[in-house]
Amino acid sequence: MNGLQTANAPSSKIVVPHFIAGGVSFLIVAILLALSTTELLSVYFDNKLIAITHIAILGWASMMVFGALYQLIPVVYETSLFSEKLGVITFWLFAVSVLALSYSFWIASFTNLLIYASLLMFFSLLVFIINLHLTYRKTKKPNIQSKFINTGIYWLAATELLGTLVALNFKYNFLSDIHLHYLKIHAHLGLVGWFLLLIIGAASILIPMFMISHRLNEKKLNYAYYFINIGLLALSLDWLFLQSSIGVYIYWMIIGVGILFFLSYVYDAYTGRLRRKLDVGLKYTVIAVVVLIVPLITALYLLIVGDTTPFVNRLGTFYGFSIIFGIISMLIFGQTYKTLPFIIWLDRYQNYVGKYKTPLPRELYSEKLADYQYYGYLAAIVLMSIGIVFNQRIILQTGSIILIIVAVLNLINILMMVLHKTKIEELPKHK
Repeated sequence: MNGLQTANAPSSKIVVPHFIAGGVSFLIVAILLALSTTELLSVYFDNKLIAITHIAILGWASMMVFGALYQLIPVVYETSLFSEKLGVITFWLFAVSVLALSYSFWIASFTNLLIYASLLMFFSLLVFIINLHLTYRKTKKPNIQSKFINTGIYWLAATELLGTLVALNFKYNFLSDIHLHYLKIHAHLGLVGWFLLLIIGAASILIPMFMISHRLNEKKLNYAYYFINIGLLALSLDWLFLQSSIGVYIYWMIIGVGILFFLSYVYDAYTGRLRRKLDVGLKYTVIAVVVLIVPLITALYLLIVGDTTPFVNRLGTFYGFSIIFGIISMLIFGQTYKTLPFIIWLDRYQNYVGKYKTPLPRELYSEKLADYQYYGYLAAIVLMSIGIVFNQRIILQTGSIILIIVAVLNLINILMMVLHKTKIEELPKHK
């Protein structure tokens, strides 16, 4: 855990608001999903589902990732954040743009509000990207982890640029293909280019750190980096300009090989770990890494089948659901319980170490609630997955209700950590 402690770490006032906003967003997503089970089972393209997806990806996942990155970047890049003021500006611009963008999708205001919301989102992410790029330029010795994260940020720029163009196209109609085609590319740029690379970059540091694993083969990370980026770049260019029937299979296989190299790296860390017992944070992380294979297999199946039957459409919904809730959210939950307690603990207690008796970071939240949240979340995503794939509305609704409970437990623990009051005791005097 001490690996997260650095003199270059930013103020907790920059990091913590992202976790609060993310926790609130996840609760909103859970409630909206419970109210939208009909849309989940009926059609592939629906404005309400797009709104929920953007709240999940931007308001929940990206907001939490931004907060974690501000704490992690100084460790990975071995330098301080370029500008904490830009971090504050990004937070408020991003929060407002998420609200505006999601609302514009919800009410289907594609030719009015969506345009302004998309431009505001583009500007907020541009500020974020510039801030992290300038931070990366201060790095003296880039490592493979920093390359993953920095390249992921560039893919985020591409994702947002294409998303803004699609939003403008609703009114000005200058793109040559239908919106769904570009939304497919937009989604994969974000999910594979932004989130997957970011996950690998962060996880390849945090997993060995928390599991206490040493002497791992980083060549596997290098292979993962090049295979995934080459595969995604080829896939994106093919979808944009060629739309070949065979190339897509090859590109997915290349990306899949890259993912397998990363999984092999994590397996080495897991089998060679010194910390044998996994806490709730590491349990989330291990499951999320294993689940990486699910959307990969689902995507290949969808490519091979190529139909547009109701079942295939539901598999398409499950494909996105498995990535957002089976991988991204699982990892976020896991790393929240590993990083946020330590961030708060540093803010409250680092000046008292050695002078007073202080609580442990894990004592800043309720471990019992964290366990309930963990098992509840597993139940929720399994039930919702079954409900989506097999068109079982009652099972889907049951899972979505459990997800709301999970979101409440998550927010309670976040607030418990954030609102923690400093408690110190005199050290016992030795005779």
